[in-house]
Amino acid sequence: MDLQLQGKVALVTGGSRGIGKAIAEKLLDEGVRVAIAARNQSRLTDTVTQLDKKYTGQISGYICDTRDLSTIQQMVSEITTRWGDISILVNNAAEPGGPRPALSEISWEEHLLPQVDTKVMGYLRCAQIVAPLMKKSNWGRIINISGMQARNSGSAVGSIRNVAVAALTKNLADELGPSGITVSCIHPGLTRTEATESRIREQMEQKNKTRTEIESELSNQNSIRKLVDASDVAALVTFLASPLSVAVTGEVIAAGGGVGTGIYY
Repeated sequence: MDLQLQGKVALVTGGSRGIGKAIAEKLLDEGVRVAIAARNQSRLTDTVTQLDKKYTGQISGYICDTRDLSTIQQMVSEITTRWGDISILVNNAAEPGGPRPALSEISWEEHLLPQVDTKVMGYLRCAQIVAPLMKKSNWGRIINISGMQARNSGSAVGSIRNVAVAALTKNLADELGPSGITVSCIHPGLTRTEATESRIREQMEQKNKTRTEIESELSNQNSIRKLVDASDVAALVTFLASPLSVAVTGEVIAAGGGVGTGIYY
């Protein structure tokens, strides 16, 4: 299937590793010119160098902290100067999940502010800068990567930030839809990335179990009985970035392999 993405320009935040890196690679496969943003210079350089070997001239990297509006503005200016207006924005930059404090211990400054400022306000800042470029051509795609904690208790901080991303998505979709811009939200569940190996080894030691046993436990948490890979999430994002996805906007799509028993309608 031709996803009609050849020659478009995308910005993927948090694109130096994990799901963000997988998304960048899938878009590159479709002929998209991809700018990835991250805060860690070493990881960013390694990823750009690796991908440029296969997709020469289609990938570029930018150091950017999405908590800083001026940094985003500078990055977007550099991307548009090099390649033209951005038509696809994948908001993926986020703080690590971190501890799960009890209600009495939750601090705005320590626990909520870093999460919300990066994952919610960071997404909003990027959309504020990129949406006017999309409006010029009356076409654009914004995909917000959130998480399954939006549908589960157990981490008030995680749930708050992810539910907020879903709310942001629908509001942006309604506002930007008349300008030809769709906005979607994806909730990944447990996903195999570069970090999965360390998690498996940690659980092997803690539980005194074999790798096969730990992988089986993790896989049995969803309906398909296998770990969803970052490339699987990236495939969904790539479709949503395509002109073919025009009927989908303002929606939240779970990409956890059927994890959980809730029914959403």
